[in-house]
Amino acid sequence: MKHIQITVTGKVQGVYFRASAKAKAQELSITGFARNQPDGSVYIEAEGTEDALTLFIEWCHRGPANARVRSVEISEGTRINFSDFSIKR
Repeated sequence: MKHIQITVTGKVQGVYFRASAKAKAQELSITGFARNQPDGSVYIEAEGTEDALTLFIEWCHRGPANARVRSVEISEGTRINFSDFSIKR
């Protein structure tokens, strides 16, 4: 299991990015959270297997239908052992 932090920029707020990220995370058995940032980006912390996280990162590069992703920044972090994937405000 691995922990990553993801920052997604572009047109990613107001397009159901967080809700779609939650659905994708649940599909891949990933735990963590997603929240909107004041600068218009979406910040995600995610924990899962390396394979699941790779698929999740690939999804983050596209996002939901109305998103226009400009960049995806990823860094590794210390595991927190989230119990589920949630949307934070």
